[in-house]
Amino acid sequence: MDVNPDIWGQLAVEASQVYLSDGTAARSPFAGTTIEKLPDKVLLHIFSYLSHKEICQMARICKKWRQIAYDSKLWKNVSLRPEISGLHVNSLEFLLHLVSVRFGPSLRYIELPIELITHTVLHELANKCPNLTHMLLDFSTAMQLHDFSELQAFPTKLKYMCICLSEVIFMEGFMRKIYNFINGLEILHLLGTYEKVEEEEEEIYEVINVHKLKSATPNLRVINLYGINFVDDSHIDAFSSNCIQLECLAVNYCSKVTGSTLKTLFQRSRRLKCLLMNGTSLKSEYLMQVEWEKCSLLELDITATDLSTESLQDMLIRLPGLRFLSAGQLNGFNDSVLRAWVEQGNPRNLVALDLDSSDNLSEDAIYKFLCKHGHQLWGLGLSGMTHITDSLWQTVLPILSNAKILIMGTQERLGVNILVDQLMDSIARNCPIAERLELRWDPENLRFSDKSQKAIDIIRVKCLKLRCLSLSDGRYYEIVKANFERADRMTVVRTLTSCRVSNYYLLLNYKDLIFN
Repeated sequence: MDVNPDIWGQLAVEASQVYLSDGTAARSPFAGTTIEKLPDKVLLHIFSYLSHKEICQMARICKKWRQIAYDSKLWKNVSLRPEISGLHVNSLEFLLHLVSVRFGPSLRYIELPIELITHTVLHELANKCPNLTHMLLDFSTAMQLHDFSELQAFPTKLKYMCICLSEVIFMEGFMRKIYNFINGLEILHLLGTYEKVEEEEEEIYEVINVHKLKSATPNLRVINLYGINFVDDSHIDAFSSNCIQLECLAVNYCSKVTGSTLKTLFQRSRRLKCLLMNGTSLKSEYLMQVEWEKCSLLELDITATDLSTESLQDMLIRLPGLRFLSAGQLNGFNDSVLRAWVEQGNPRNLVALDLDSSDNLSEDAIYKFLCKHGHQLWGLGLSGMTHITDSLWQTVLPILSNAKILIMGTQERLGVNILVDQLMDSIARNCPIAERLELRWDPENLRFSDKSQKAIDIIRVKCLKLRCLSLSDGRYYEIVKANFERADRMTVVRTLTSCRVSNYYLLLNYKDLIFN
């Protein structure tokens, strides 16, 4: 990347000139200042906004920029996974040199792919990076592990560790070596291979011994077991027996979890506030045995489970002060459940609600619920329902004055048209603190007019905190993109992303716990 330094100086001089009303140029106190004359501290701060791949490119401009780019303060959080950061280390010798010279005591977080996870690298990190507290080890593509028989040292100050599991590699040989070094862990992620699992699996391997792991990590506050095909209720019971400080447990897409140990979990873990069980095999009879009225649960995700209407009513009525609920794709969640929750339960503390694809909920029931509790919601998701159109949103948007994230629309073809301009105008007038909007309607159902430009201008001016707008219509996308990116204020997403209300609320409360 060849950039002439004189260009930067010319731009700085032109920008420093202020023209008076009579056309004469007034000298600015910064006139003659070029980027070369900026203090190193200012340049370092500017570089801190760049990705590491961009920093490496800037290091080729000149010697001064190279010196700034290699400052260890810019390398506190490092990902060496090429598919994530674009950085690829060709040899272990070069990585050992980086750890010693460039990372050093400044390093706080590092991500390592399988080819770089060796005993020599781990020894160097333990010796040269005393402030390393967050680590991700990616074994997901591993077909064979390195030899860890000589592993005698490992970072001892880790508070956060994420391990991406392999399909077939047994990791107990490696884990046995690090058990004595990870007793200070507070946050543990074990990511499975859910997306690779076939419907008819011949044999399921327990590639990591959860029962031994729980004995080595008594201080865990957050446990995230995502998409692990061998995890079942016995593993939840094992963690609850040893981790008395547990605050958040996530077992999303662990299909063998049925909830048989939930009663014991809540009896042991009095501090548990967040329970995420999306895509599990929960059974209604087990949920009805839990003493919900005695627990401290604030956040619950039971999306895509097969719970009955009776069990849902029983649970929501007895939960004392739920703040976040994700209950999408549930056939049992109908009007009677919502009515019972309002009349006999306590939804007064609710701030985020996701009812994606809840087809058994009527428009009237949702409207009545939002009339009573819509003003307190920060996030609302009513996507995936064909009977929820822009007419309901137009009616309830004046109530949703505190909403920060709104998800609406379905990708199924509708028999009515969606008037996008009016909807955007209503959002702009009623939701001034909105940060994220998703419109998931089929492009064939979206209708906009020659006033689209004005509607987008209004939402850009009124919703000053808006940072992400997700659209499915290519034509409308171009209009929005031109307006917002000209202001250099936000990202416009054309393809729908996976961020749901649940992820948003977790980011508010567990930013450093669930998602790094």
